[in-house]
Amino acid sequence: MIVKNSFGATADGRNVDCYTIKNSNETAVDILTYGATVNSIYVADKNGVFADVLVGFDSIDGHENHSDYEGMTVGRYANRIANGKFSIDGIEYNVEKNEKGITCLHGGAELSNAVWNAIIIDDNSIEMSYTSPDGAMGFPGKVDFKVTFTLHEDDALKINYFAVSDKKTVINMTNHAYFNLAGKGDVLAHELMINADAYTPIDGNSIPTGEIRKVEGTPFDFRQFKAIGKDIGADDEQIAIGKGYDHNFCLNDSDGPAAVAYDPESGRMLEVYTDLCGVQLYTGNFLDGTIIGKQGKPLIQHAGFCLETQYYPNTPNMPEFPQCTVEAGEKFKSCTVFKFSVK
Repeated sequence: MIVKNSFGATADGRNVDCYTIKNSNETAVDILTYGATVNSIYVADKNGVFADVLVGFDSIDGHENHSDYEGMTVGRYANRIANGKFSIDGIEYNVEKNEKGITCLHGGAELSNAVWNAIIIDDNSIEMSYTSPDGAMGFPGKVDFKVTFTLHEDDALKINYFAVSDKKTVINMTNHAYFNLAGKGDVLAHELMINADAYTPIDGNSIPTGEIRKVEGTPFDFRQFKAIGKDIGADDEQIAIGKGYDHNFCLNDSDGPAAVAYDPESGRMLEVYTDLCGVQLYTGNFLDGTIIGKQGKPLIQHAGFCLETQYYPNTPNMPEFPQCTVEAGEKFKSCTVFKFSVK
């Protein structure tokens, strides 16, 4: 079942709608046309009590003026591009430097701040679409984007990404949901597994150095379940740079989940599946309690964790990484699944 409601209007007068998808388990997902944003996910705990497991905002003002991309679709290029520039076929493109005036973060936030068109596909699926003009944020090509959100009966939220450009360009899309499976407090006691033998260390501007470093013997070893907070304060240069985890993990080639998170208190579990090569673990390190989120509660440090499925950061400038350059007319497709359960 899908229900449409108004979510207000942006400061410049664009109307925003909220589409609620609910399955027979009463699991429900709220999707906003602003930023094609997954605004809330309501799932039961081991006692059958429902809670919203996403950190974010109750109002469009929060998303417009205070957001750190909570729940938003991000692109054209998710994550960072060093020095706001890259080249394709010898042509240099200078793109928006929206992070410290140095890096391009999440494509300059174009997709996240757009109001997308929405079409209800069926009782459990909705499609969002947006067209980015040639040269937007400095990127080449007019690109037609589509994102389909489908809530299945097994409490899996499937997100399908699609894009096609009229010029050769780079595309890397993800969702920036901040999860808190307890629905309250911080996530340091959540247990996490990431199916990755390696990660990409970063420099002081959070750009990969180019090294593919083994996780073994480091705070980045999540190959077995461990609490997010166990090593988040470790004496480690990479932890110090990110003030916690804000790193890309190089996923192993596997049919199983890329990552699994578990909250021992509520019993809620999240499995993440993707067809992409990387996932960015971000642990809300820069949230500091000064921004007010849902239900008037401050967004405290580590209030949520992100598992952003993606191509590696700065890929256009690092030919040794798996590439995400598409030709004119070539279809970009990817799929991510967030599957909820209890144990």
